[in-house]
Order: sequence, then structure tokens, then C-alpha cells
Amino acid sequence: MRENLGNVKSKRGKLKTSLFFLGIFEMTTLEKIENLILTKFAEEGFEDCFLVEIQLSPANALEIFVDADSDLTLDKCRKISRFVEHHLDENGWLGETYGIEVSSPGIGRPLKFIRQYKKNIKRLLDVTKTDGTLESGTLESADDEKIILTKEVKIKEGKKNKLETQITEIAYSDIKKASVGVKF
Repeated sequence: MRENLGNVKSKRGKLKTSLFFLGIFEMTTLEKIENLILTKFAEEGFEDCFLVEIQLSPANALEIFVDADSDLTLDKCRKISRFVEHHLDENGWLGETYGIEVSSPGIGRPLKFIRQYKKNIKRLLDVTKTDGTLESGTLESADDEKIILTKEVKIKEGKKNKLETQITEIAYSDIKKASVGVKF
């Protein structure tokens, strides 16, 4: 897994010839929005923020998912939203009618960056590996090459059950998808 500035996605699907120019406009607009957000992240109080993903629906609903190495507060999301909205209105990048939502990725969304793994140490992680196997456990550590999960497993010794800690090391290159799980 490599660290990058974020993924830009659209929900275009297959493009027809008549929609080809719309696709180019959409990417250019998303790139402008991404650069705008990165400018905001250079400001004091936002230096630990990073862009996770931007999505723009055909109905002009703009979703911006951001995260931070420290806590991402509602106030930070509100300030980012207002900053982007001001520039969208000023430059007309999405026209007059659009919706905007700035939020953290949330529990069910996949982790995309090493810094997200590091932020979620001591939380439950559900991992789908590239070979299709599933691993779940507490994220004990994350470095630049791999993560380490632990979980308690019942082992039968004679007539008694014994709890044993199982340690699983997974390289980022072996992770297809990982998301923070919920304990009940």
C-alpha cells in the first residue's frame, strides 16, 4: 500500500461518446476541488488533516471524506465545508445547484492509507486479504510495511479450554480491504 494524496472517484460507469466531455469536465473539477482542500490543509490547525476520497454524483452531490492524525472534529469538518463551498460559489465549478457533505470516512469504510492504520491501533479490524481469506483482530501495531493483529482463541487442553493470544502479521501488499470493526 502506498501513501498518496487520495483517490478521486466518480460514479460515471461506462461513458458514451456524448458524455465524454462531461467526464473530462468532472475530473478537472474534482482535481480543482482536491487542490483547494490541500490548500486548506496547509493552514494552521489543519496540518494533520488528509484527504481520503472525493465523490461527485451525477446530481451534483459532492461528498468529501477527510481524516486527521488527531481527532477530526465536527468544527473542522464544518470549516472545510464552508471553505470549499465559498470557492465553489465564487468559481461556479459545480453550477448554481449542488450539495456538499464533508465528513470522516466512518467505521464501515475501508482504510486507504498507512496513517489511518496507525490512528486505529487498539481497535478491532476486519481484513480481507488478497487471497480471499478473512482476518479479524485487534490492531496492535502498524508500521510502513505491515500490520499486526491479535485475537484471543480458545484452545482445548484435555478437558479444559484455554485462551491463547494469536498474533497475525499482514503486509499491506496482502490486504485487499480493511475496515474498523464494531464490538458488541
